[in-house]
Amino acid sequence: MTRRALVTGGAGFIGSHVADLLISNGFETEIIDDLSTGRRANVPKAARLHEISINSGEAAQIVRDGKFDVLIHLAAQMDVRKSVADPVADATTNIVGTLNLLEAVKAGGNGTRVAFTSTGGAIYGDFNSPPNVESFPKDPESPYAISKLAVEYYLSYYGRLHGLEHVSLRFGNVYGPRQDPHGEAGVVAIFCSRILDRKPLTIFGDGLQTRDYVYVGDVARAVLLGVTNELPAAERVDARAFNVGTGLGTSVVKLAELLQQAFGTNAEIVFSPKRPGEQQESFLDVGKAQRVLGWKPEVSLQDGLERTLAWSAAQKDGAGRA
Repeated sequence: MTRRALVTGGAGFIGSHVADLLISNGFETEIIDDLSTGRRANVPKAARLHEISINSGEAAQIVRDGKFDVLIHLAAQMDVRKSVADPVADATTNIVGTLNLLEAVKAGGNGTRVAFTSTGGAIYGDFNSPPNVESFPKDPESPYAISKLAVEYYLSYYGRLHGLEHVSLRFGNVYGPRQDPHGEAGVVAIFCSRILDRKPLTIFGDGLQTRDYVYVGDVARAVLLGVTNELPAAERVDARAFNVGTGLGTSVVKLAELLQQAFGTNAEIVFSPKRPGEQQESFLDVGKAQRVLGWKPEVSLQDGLERTLAWSAAQKDGAGRA
């Protein structure tokens, strides 16, 4: 019997890679994306796109009536700066929009497993010494991270009270092909674009802040394992949460150095003031994902950066979807 999957945010950077992997593993796949940041060109040809908001009644109806085996929820307001500037808008999408979908899952009664894509960096805050372990105390620094943590608590509640099958995947800083260097982009995509345009690289703060940079293909594999593997009992909020990263912290200065080495250039670096709501040090312990899900990262940072830079260069030359 064919398994059915629904991916919110499936026209986006990470979501499109997840949809590709689901399809290659035999899932009949549908996508909900309002295309506010996603791109129609990213949608796999074998997937059906619903161009609607996760806050809409139409989205709830699709979830309720679609008889999906899995719902992978990536659609979100992802920009930390926007969340600081407008926390109400952030919560409207990230919390209220998610509740719209969870209530529809409950009403559908189909036993749909929900995979929620959380954050493995911002959720822990700056009060722990990394590598961050899932059970660490949470003290987020931004409304964005607060909204992600709130959804994890809702999932835990739905699991205990309503028997909802769920898993939370706490991503590090995901990078790779299809990441747009504009809008809500990560630093890797921005640096790749500026290196190719022979422009200076802007670093906010002292550049010594660390992040756990994890390749998008590895992230997609973690999502697939999260929706197909047996999970621990739904108990406290961390029981079904898994960090998805590399276990390594890389400073922004080092990242710039590695990208310049990969491209064979020496771009100027410009330092700007630190941005509010952003952490100084963050990387993840990924031992739990390896023990429970059988997942570990396979793509090294150097290899992943080279693949990403090659894809970015191909886009500059007018190549299509990769």
